[in-house]
Amino acid sequence: MINIGLLIIRLIVGLLFVGHGAQKLFGWFGGYGLKGTGGWFESIGMKPGVTMALFAGLAELIGGILFALGLLTPLAAILISGTMAMAIVKVHAPNGLWATSNGYEFNLTLLAVAIGVALIGPGQYALDAFLF
Repeated sequence: MINIGLLIIRLIVGLLFVGHGAQKLFGWFGGYGLKGTGGWFESIGMKPGVTMALFAGLAELIGGILFALGLLTPLAAILISGTMAMAIVKVHAPNGLWATSNGYEFNLTLLAVAIGVALIGPGQYALDAFLF
């Protein structure tokens, strides 16, 4: 059952990151695309904004795909964790822990999930299990 649990975790978290990456990169799912996201990144001091939005979007998209597939899981976790660490530092930390105050609670949870899955492995229903 642990393998099914890991598959569910990887699929949900990974595909949500794919969606967030697509928001930043393409403006899908109600996102603002590179230009809009880049402008917001500039407003919070991340410059050049469009380049930083490209890096964040690619990290989320690629990290999410890899995480969902259970392929190169440690790399996927690094990509996901990096975006969550940056979100905590640049956006949510000043608001405290709780998500109800726009704090970093949710970002920290996703970071813990990514690192936890990387440490215990993606399970048998993962491409890593077939390839390595």
